[in-house]
Amino acid sequence: MHLLLHLALATVLALTTSVGAATTHLRFYMHDTVTASASSPSTAALIVKGVAKLPNDPVNRFGDVYAIDDPLTEGPELSSALVGRARGFYMFASLTDGTLLLSATMEFTAGKLNGSSVSVLARDAILDEVRELPVVGGTSGLRGATGYGLLRTQSYNPSNNNAVLKIDMYLKV
Repeated sequence: MHLLLHLALATVLALTTSVGAATTHLRFYMHDTVTASASSPSTAALIVKGVAKLPNDPVNRFGDVYAIDDPLTEGPELSSALVGRARGFYMFASLTDGTLLLSATMEFTAGKLNGSSVSVLARDAILDEVRELPVVGGTSGLRGATGYGLLRTQSYNPSNNNAVLKIDMYLKV
């Protein structure tokens, strides 16, 4: 019986030490362009127009749903190196403020993560300085990824909803 207790304890210790896998940090910028210009095409499209105006917001409505195919770049400028695309949707999911439901897959097309992706699904309170979104999975080189992304608004134009987000992802694979 004493031997069984030692084996059980050794198994728990082995599991505990293997959980401490290395964390991978990725930083990139997501360019969400609702209103196109000569220098940047639209990458977000209003699919469903919501039913109720949001307080203090001349553009967005509760229930607005946007499909996205946003470029991901190394730096905050749209002209910086493309590293992938964010594909999915977001919906204005609050009657009282600019809170979104964001469902997106970050598909990487450059570097050692080319062909890999991670997906997020969470509440995104866009007026908060920092938002934490869980990673719900990954593919290829990021298969089985867990972790989170910290989103910060790099720039935002409230008159047309165009935004650039700085995203720091912390992943365990």
